[in-house]
Amino acid sequence: VLLVESGGGLVQPGGSLRLSCSASGFTFSIYAISWVRRALGKGLEWFSHINGGGGGTNYADSVKGRFTISRDNTKNTLYLQMSSLKPEDTALYYCAKGTNWNPLYGMDYWGKGTLVTVSS
Repeated sequence: VLLVESGGGLVQPGGSLRLSCSASGFTFSIYAISWVRRALGKGLEWFSHINGGGGGTNYADSVKGRFTISRDNTKNTLYLQMSSLKPEDTALYYCAKGTNWNPLYGMDYWGKGTLVTVSS
């Protein structure tokens, strides 16, 4: 199993970025995938997931209405469209594979992360 995040960078407050997570080594379409982040000096924060199969989604209040998670099962790729970015969104962003289609059963593989910095 391999998960590789990309798309991070420096963006001004109020700006947008799209992150990608390229997956390989498993049947991507049937597994839930989550986005998790870690800000400097803080713990891991789950903030979004998408179910396997039909792709139901869920978001933490901290990003709801600003971030959109999606997946392209034909490309084995997960996306995160981020808008109205705030300095407090600055973090290392990880994608993580679920243990099955339902994200509530936990995550078992993680990427190495991509850094998002929101600053003027």
